[in-house]
Amino acid sequence: SNSYSKSQAALVLKDFFTTNSIKGFDIIHKGENAGSQYCIGTLKCKNGDNRTTIFMKQKADVQVLQELRFENR
Repeated sequence: SNSYSKSQAALVLKDFFTTNSIKGFDIIHKGENAGSQYCIGTLKCKNGDNRTTIFMKQKADVQVLQELRFENR
């Protein structure tokens, strides 16, 4: 569990997607909580499945990524 700056996060995500070839994504649940939207699903990768949680937040007229979690299954 780590927090990254935008530039660090871009590098971490690039590395993740380079080493984990994506086969698909299945949504399990999505909803809204306190003005933020979230989605929980299974990211199917060549190296195994990852439970993935995406949190989005509204800032002015744009939705921005607030948090992204990958958990090995």
